[in-house]
Amino acid sequence: MKRIFITLLAVLTLTACTQKQQQTVDPIYDLSDFVEVTEVIPDVILEIRYYSTYNFVGARIDGYERPLALMTRQAADSLKAVNDELKAHGYRIKIWDTYRPQRAVNHFIRWAEDIQDTAMKAVFYPMVDKSLLFEQGYIYARSSHSRGSTVDLTLIDAATGKELDMGSPFDWFGDESHPDYPCPLYRQSENRLVLRNAMERHGFEGIDSEWWHFTLANEPYPDTYFDFPIK
Repeated sequence: MKRIFITLLAVLTLTACTQKQQQTVDPIYDLSDFVEVTEVIPDVILEIRYYSTYNFVGARIDGYERPLALMTRQAADSLKAVNDELKAHGYRIKIWDTYRPQRAVNHFIRWAEDIQDTAMKAVFYPMVDKSLLFEQGYIYARSSHSRGSTVDLTLIDAATGKELDMGSPFDWFGDESHPDYPCPLYRQSENRLVLRNAMERHGFEGIDSEWWHFTLANEPYPDTYFDFPIK
């Protein structure tokens, strides 16, 4: 990807529940450290959910102008090491999301505040009261994705081309998405461990609420939340 120099001059007003946080982002960032993941991992499978309408909002999300996966070079190189290891064992990786502009997070916040919009409830959060999304930790004012070194992904069986059964779908709002959830089938828990162990061996850390979510532990921008669009 060509060197990108983008001036971010904005005041981001972030609202979560009754609290408001404000961050001013105004320096000139040299974003040449960001790369398209397909340039580093040519055989990666992409299904960028927030570019599509098949997501919990039910619409294309702000900032996703092209179905690309962008990451910092450090994170993409580490993910390549994960991919190389898993390929040797008959797997491929499939990415749902990587870098996420802050404007996309703001879109999620606006959607969560619109209690009447439940178009995708039956698919992604049938057991959750939408009015409790902030309180229960499903929607936040900021996301590690906006720092450029986080990825949402799953595994594909290279022989069949099918996703491995992980016990819950991507972006499922419920305990079933927790990595340590007692899945009803042994292979579901085993599949989660295959992914998690490979990611951890190459420097990524997971979280306790989503089996698909990993961030490079030694990320280069731990305190920066970017907002340039994906295009």
